[in-house]
Amino acid sequence: MTAIETKSIPNRLFFRLFQTGNVLQRQVQKEMGISTVQWAVLGALSRPGYEDGISFNQLTEYLVVSRQSLDGVLKRMERDHHVQRVPHPDDGRARLVRLTAPGRTYWDALQERIIEFYQQGLKGFSFDDSVNFLHYLSKLQADLGAVALGQIAGTSDESTTPVIEP
Repeated sequence: MTAIETKSIPNRLFFRLFQTGNVLQRQVQKEMGISTVQWAVLGALSRPGYEDGISFNQLTEYLVVSRQSLDGVLKRMERDHHVQRVPHPDDGRARLVRLTAPGRTYWDALQERIIEFYQQGLKGFSFDDSVNFLHYLSKLQADLGAVALGQIAGTSDESTTPVIEP
């Protein structure tokens, strides 16, 4: 393998991740009628042990989304009566986000479609492929979370800047 091919593999991998994320967002909206963040919020709040809610900060950390992005999504979900923000019992300034009864009903009604979505989305994967892919995605997520480039003095040469392309 040449040096150029070796350098292009990471570029192609990250571009495919970008494209895959966009396809996922588009297909979830088209097939489920909700955004991927709404789907993730419903899933997070429906987990056992979260019946009383989760703090806004914990939810942003769990979903790995910005406060601004999550706030906008939660406002729409509150409008649809799927979630509510309630005072935190231990901190009057803080709020907990919790699933409402209509939100739970909505989430439960989505389950068959979600299972079918997963089956169709992973139809090219064996069980072992899926387990391995999950393992590699977890490793990538951890490695990305540890990236710390810092500033490199005098590197304005555009010829050394990678360009994301297929």
